Amino acid sequence: MVSPVQKAALPCLSLILLVWSQGPGVQSQKFQFGACQVEGVVFQELWEAFRTVKDIVVTQDNITSVRLLRREVLQNISDAESCYFIRALLKFYLNTVFKSYYEKAAEFRILKSFSTLANNFIVIVSKLQPRENEMFSISENARRQFLLYQRAFKQLNIEAARIKAFGEVDILLTWMQKFYQH
Repeated sequence: MVSPVQKAALPCLSLILLVWSQGPGVQSQKFQFGACQVEGVVFQELWEAFRTVKDIVVTQDNITSVRLLRREVLQNISDAESCYFIRALLKFYLNTVFKSYYEKAAEFRILKSFSTLANNFIVIVSKLQPRENEMFSISENARRQFLLYQRAFKQLNIEAARIKAFGEVDILLTWMQKFYQH
């Protein structure tokens, strides 16, 4: 059972991470998702956090014949569509996958790495801002691809779907890497 203090720690960590990411020296690293730019996220930290939890999460995944986040779907998202798609996908991860995985992360003693992933996703979503004089590109293709992902998720048992989605964060990170600039 997770105490109220532990549950309150995730939003506090988010705030700390958001403030820290504004610090000097971090601003040279950024994501450029189409018209949207996110500065201050250290991508290597995301990979390190996921590598720490991957073995534990993957051993829980009993449905190896299904893939929720297919590489070909991600390849069909253009640079211009990437801002809308990454925003929708990360919000889905935060609200549907990570929000419900907190107790398991505590149980498996992977809370630090889990929090690093979740907090960085929060920072990315909160900082997704179009460049000056540009708007979010809401393309029908990106919307359709996200809905396909969401539909595949909903076809599985909810617990199995969350485990599978969490285990596929490496596919997401690999795709995000092409938008990362040092």
